[in-house]
Amino acid sequence: MPEMNMVQAINDALRFEMQQDDRVVVLGEDVGKVGGVFRVTAGLFDEFGADRVIDTPLSEGGIIGTAVGMALYGLRPIPEIQFSDFIFPAYDQIVSEVAKYRYRSGGEFPCNMVIRTPVGGGIRGGHYHSQSPEAQFIHVAGLKVVCPSTAADAKGLLLASIRDPDPVLFFEPKRVYRAAKGEVPEGDYTVELGKANVIREGKSLTVISYGAMLYEAMDAAEKAAEHGIECEVIDLRTLWPLDIDTIIASVKKTGRVVIVHEAPRSCGLGGELVSLINEKAFLHLEAPPRRVTGFDTPFPYTLEMEYLPLSHRILPALTETANY
Repeated sequence: MPEMNMVQAINDALRFEMQQDDRVVVLGEDVGKVGGVFRVTAGLFDEFGADRVIDTPLSEGGIIGTAVGMALYGLRPIPEIQFSDFIFPAYDQIVSEVAKYRYRSGGEFPCNMVIRTPVGGGIRGGHYHSQSPEAQFIHVAGLKVVCPSTAADAKGLLLASIRDPDPVLFFEPKRVYRAAKGEVPEGDYTVELGKANVIREGKSLTVISYGAMLYEAMDAAEKAAEHGIECEVIDLRTLWPLDIDTIIASVKKTGRVVIVHEAPRSCGLGGELVSLINEKAFLHLEAPPRRVTGFDTPFPYTLEMEYLPLSHRILPALTETANY
């Protein structure tokens, strides 16, 4: 299998599906001739032309509104929002139209689309290019939300998302766009939506994370192991619907759990995970569930590394939870 980074894996998935299905259309700001601000769509314009790789005006609401029309017509649009921070002008289209069409039409118009967007900090982008708004979409019925951590999962999850009958928000952690490298299967390859991945076995406590922070959680878990704390690390991959069975099975085994995400703490996905764990595995817990997250502030520029829940912030939470 060839080795790819996440950018290359996503590009490979887009190219493969566009070759297989002429209903697949890519649209967004600078996705065509430029190949996207992060070059994720590089080369697609030359191969598929302006009718299927469409440079749009700078109008996020217009991009998603256009994609809605395409989807209802029978196409499978993949609109790109250049940064997840810019998705809010399209929030009404996503929440009021994209998420509702399948339900309001009794399944006649499923509004198939995958909304791709880079997410998170780590590139010194400041407060308008570094946010993690996933919880605001997880709360919306009718949407699926995906955030891969590895190159192979990025390809497999994206192909599965394009073929899914529901609209999918596909968050791409830009901090590891080129840092996350690995072998990626060629050709047709999918990863089932709604299935988490246990990437490290352990019996002392469960660590749940996703996206770029998975690597920080893994680093903290390796350091904890030096002190005899064996962490089981779960990569969520699909943020909604959650693979709650994998999570609960792990928590029942370890009795302790730490959740890591870079989005702000209050009303983040970590809070929902804590609630579900308490509902389904309360009698198995030997310590209070703990969250290590971003702060309830606008994302900072000069203090970016203090804001992110990096390994040095995660490790004390692992140690304290294990020794509770």
